[in-house]
Amino acid sequence: MASHRKPRPNPLAAVTTRATTRTAVTLATAAAASVTVFAHPGHADPRPTAEGVKSQVDQLYQQAEAATQDYDGAVARTAALQQQTAELQDRAARTQAAMTTLQTRLGAVAAAQYRGGGVDPLIQLLTSAHPDDFLQQAGSLSRLNASEQQLLTQYGTQRRTLDQEQAAATAQLARLQAAQQRISAARAQVQAKLAAARQLLGTLTAAQQAAAEQAPGAAEAPPAPVSGRAATAVAFARAQLGKPYVWGAAGPDAFDCSGLIQAAWAAAGVSLPRTTYEQINAGQRISVSQLQPGDLVFYYSGISHVGIYVGNHQIIHAPHPGASVEYAPVDEMPISGAVRPG
Repeated sequence: MASHRKPRPNPLAAVTTRATTRTAVTLATAAAASVTVFAHPGHADPRPTAEGVKSQVDQLYQQAEAATQDYDGAVARTAALQQQTAELQDRAARTQAAMTTLQTRLGAVAAAQYRGGGVDPLIQLLTSAHPDDFLQQAGSLSRLNASEQQLLTQYGTQRRTLDQEQAAATAQLARLQAAQQRISAARAQVQAKLAAARQLLGTLTAAQQAAAEQAPGAAEAPPAPVSGRAATAVAFARAQLGKPYVWGAAGPDAFDCSGLIQAAWAAAGVSLPRTTYEQINAGQRISVSQLQPGDLVFYYSGISHVGIYVGNHQIIHAPHPGASVEYAPVDEMPISGAVRPG
């Protein structure tokens, strides 16, 4: 007898049906959304304003200026390390030359000892690995006369000195390599900030770019009374007006901010450090109300910028890439301190 049972529903088929339904709904919704998008295109982000770009570029220039001071400091330290390393290497070379002379004289002693049948201990001593062992054993050669013994002791002392000088030169070279790595890192940071600024400026018209890159500055005012070395420094700064800002430059054809200050006071016979971080400690701290021509005015919380006060509420400074050495109001930027060199 045939069975009349109702077939049981296939659960897999039900799941497949539901999935198919959901997919169809999703596709329909996406299609509707596409039609809406094409029918009502979305609005692109508004073109950045010249003021907004200038604000961002100014921030990038300030950050680049801070990185430039790191770069300038690393370059100055590296130059000092290079000089010290060269001096250590020269000293070691002179010691080596002195040892060669002593070794020649000791060779004559060894030859004489050989003729007398007593050379072996001397040869062993000359080839010993450690200078301290050499000096301890030098006195044990009883066959040597006083002058020969003194010669042997001098040779041992020179060996110990040479070891110390070579170790110092090796350590100095390691410090030099580390400083060179810091130069590379600081240079890369400056270049990255400037590249970002150029990219932002590229969104502006040529006229807007020129306005954004060139700070308004200040009109030239009658020279304020100044004398002595400060007068020389101010006169030097005035003579640089119009020369381009180049990061890492300290003249004669281009300057960054601290390079201009260092060069101005060098013309007056005063040696200042290379960076703003050091220059702010290279003189007497004064308040803004005490400013006189020749004084240094530092800006921003990170002390990343500096100008030279020239009187009449003005400074001369090297602002940033794309600009030139120029006048500016003393309070155009946030002041972090002032110093009177000398």
